[in-house]
Amino acid sequence: MSDNKTPQKTTDLHIGTPAPGCKKKDPILVADNIKKSFGGLTAVDVAHLEIPKNAITALIGPNGAGKTTLFNLLTGFDTPDTGEWHLMGNSLAGVPSFKVAKMGQVRTFQLTKALGLLTVLDNMKLGAKDQGGESIFKALLPGTWRKQDDEIGEKAMELLKRFKLDAKKDDFAASLSGGQRKLLEMARALMTDPTLVMLDEPMAGVNPALTQSLLDHVLDLKAQGMTVLFVEHDMHMVRHIADWVVVMAEGQVVAEGPADTVMKEQAVIDAYLGAHQDTDLGVVTGRIDIIDEGGAK
Repeated sequence: MSDNKTPQKTTDLHIGTPAPGCKKKDPILVADNIKKSFGGLTAVDVAHLEIPKNAITALIGPNGAGKTTLFNLLTGFDTPDTGEWHLMGNSLAGVPSFKVAKMGQVRTFQLTKALGLLTVLDNMKLGAKDQGGESIFKALLPGTWRKQDDEIGEKAMELLKRFKLDAKKDDFAASLSGGQRKLLEMARALMTDPTLVMLDEPMAGVNPALTQSLLDHVLDLKAQGMTVLFVEHDMHMVRHIADWVVVMAEGQVVAEGPADTVMKEQAVIDAYLGAHQDTDLGVVTGRIDIIDEGGAK
């Protein structure tokens, strides 16, 4: 991690006492009775969940807690057994993933989905919505969509410059490093002008040299008026940027609250933090150097 100052946190997000399923003052996403089972195993069983608007929410929990499955359900990549959820009042239940993205809710994946045999720029351009050239008939008449395609290209280049990938625009996506692919996927998500960005382990497998860059971009999303919901195992990162934390275990939400508060709850310690409750997991995993009082590493 860098030596940057701790970002300004958004507070006063909830109503009443922080607890699983507590009400938010201005929720962007509201989910009720989301359940999903695979055979006899219940992967997700969330009675009520609200994600606060214009804030960064971290979804944490041990492996197998149901975090990615919940992401898949809320974004239309999988179908729940039961449940209703709404984005800014619009129901997303039964809506396929590509339509969910058009409605303003986009996601990235732990294992990036860049199209390796397309250039970085072409990967970006694919992320734009409502392209005239996607129509079979209009595709035969380039004059009807050429101007829009040029505008999409300009927007893609602006984002690539912001993510410092503009020098790679003509390279195949397969040639990018793991961290660069994460940056590409995040940049491509912004081509849809989303209101809610969902990031599944954005730091997983990323070279430490790119970690701070990704971290800064997540903070930028909030600064630009977007809402962020992300899955992450690095507790140092969660403490650093998350305004609100939701903790899952065995498919259920077991705790919610501000990062510094929720990580002291016994249910969270028992379910997730365990022996590392007083140590940033970034130190345990080697992501952060341990520095003694004398400053030596």
